[in-house]
Amino acid sequence: MSVHSYRITRRSALKRLGLTAAPILLPSRVFGAEAPSKRIHVALIGVGRQARGANLDPFLKSGDTRVIAVCDVDGWRLGKAKAAVDKHYASTDCFSTRDWREIIARKDVDAVMISTPDHWHVPQALAAVRAGKHVSCEKPLTLSISEGRILADAAKAAGVVFRTDTECRSHEQMHRAAELVRNGYIGTLKKMQVAVPTGDVAGGKAEPMPVPEDLDYAMWLGPAPDKPYTPDRVHTPHDFKRPGWMRCRDTCEGMITNWGTHLLDVAQLAHNTERTGPVSVEGTGEYPAPDSGLWNVLLHFEARFRFSDGVEIEYRTGGAPYVRFEGDEGWIQSTWMTGKDAEEGLTASPKTLLDTALRETDLRLPRRADKEDFIYAIKRGAPTMIDAEIGHRACSMGQLAHIAIQTGRKLDWDPAAERFPGDEAANALLTRPMRGDWMKV
Repeated sequence: MSVHSYRITRRSALKRLGLTAAPILLPSRVFGAEAPSKRIHVALIGVGRQARGANLDPFLKSGDTRVIAVCDVDGWRLGKAKAAVDKHYASTDCFSTRDWREIIARKDVDAVMISTPDHWHVPQALAAVRAGKHVSCEKPLTLSISEGRILADAAKAAGVVFRTDTECRSHEQMHRAAELVRNGYIGTLKKMQVAVPTGDVAGGKAEPMPVPEDLDYAMWLGPAPDKPYTPDRVHTPHDFKRPGWMRCRDTCEGMITNWGTHLLDVAQLAHNTERTGPVSVEGTGEYPAPDSGLWNVLLHFEARFRFSDGVEIEYRTGGAPYVRFEGDEGWIQSTWMTGKDAEEGLTASPKTLLDTALRETDLRLPRRADKEDFIYAIKRGAPTMIDAEIGHRACSMGQLAHIAIQTGRKLDWDPAAERFPGDEAANALLTRPMRGDWMKV
C-alpha cells in the first residue's frame, strides 16, 4: 500500500483534537472567495505520477489557493495537467511551460509545489527560495547531505515558508505514537525500530532508445550525469506508473531515503532530535549484480544509529512499514495502515497506553494535513510542521546509513559539523557530482 494513498480530512483532525468542525484556516471571505487574485497563487513544477496522484487536487480544491501555472519536461504530462487545471476553473488561463526557470521568474507566483525527480529537488527549491517563493518540496529533499545543508540554510536566510512534503506526521497513528513518547508515557525512551518496504528490484533495460518527441530529455537530466535515454531511466511515456528513475542512483537513492524519510522523520520527532542527528552509524546492504540491468539502488539493508543519549535506532527493509518505540515502562508501535484499518496499526504494551488521555500540561504536537499545513503557514507567517532543516535531517539519516553501507564500516558522526571526524573517505561521500551550475541559478 502506498504511503501517498493517505489523506486526512480537516474534520477528522479536529475530532482527534476534541474540537468542533470549525475551519482551522481563516474563513474564505477574509481572502475573498469571489476574488481569485487574492488567493495564494501556486505553481506546480513537475506534474507526473506524484503530482497527479497527491499534489495537484488539494491546491485546486482549497478555497485559499489558485493554481496558475504548471511545468513539466514531458509535453504529454504537461498538457494533461494544464487541461485539469483549466477544467477545474472553467478557464484557459493556466500558464504552462517545460522550463521551470520561467515559473521561478513569474512575479505572480507566490508558492511552488516541487514534484520532480529527486536529483532536481535542491536546484529548483534553492532557486525558488532565493526568489522569495514559498516552497513545498517532495521528499526526500536531497541526494547528498552537503546540498541539504545548503538548502536548509538558504530557506532560513530567505525567510520564506518551506515544507518538506511528507504526510507521515499527519497520519493519526504516527502522530499519536510520537506524542505519547514525547510525553513520557513509555518511560525513558531506550530504542527505536524503523522498517520500510522491500520495493526495489534489479532489472531495467539500459539499451539506448530514441528520445520521445514530447520529452525535453536534456532538461530532464539537468544536474544528473549525461547518459543515454531509455524509458527505464526516466518514466514510461504516456503513463503514470512508478518511474524507473526511482531505481537509478543517479537520480534517487531508493527506499533507504524514499520511504525512509517518512518514518525516520517520525522517529526523530518522537526522540526530539529532528534538528540534529546520531553520533554513529553502521550498516550492511545488497546492491543488484552489475550485469542484472540498469537499476542499481539497494535491494535491502540493515543499519543501526546511536545518539548521544544512548538511544539507538535499528533501521531495515522488510515487511510492513512501521516505527516502534521501546521505553523502560512499555512500548508502542505504529504500522502504516490507512482507511478503516488505520486504528489497528497502533499497538502497545501495556495495552492501556492506547487509551491514554493527555494531561492539560502535556506537550501537543501540531497535526495538519500536508498541503493544509503549507497553506496554514503561508497565511500566518508561521513555520510548517517539517521545514527545510527538519526535512534535511530526516533525509540525512538515510544518507548516513547509505554511506556506512558503502564504506563497509562503523562511522562516527558529528551532527553539528555534519562531518565524519577524521574520515576523509567517508566525508567524500557527503557530496555528489553535479553537472552544470544549477546550484547557482
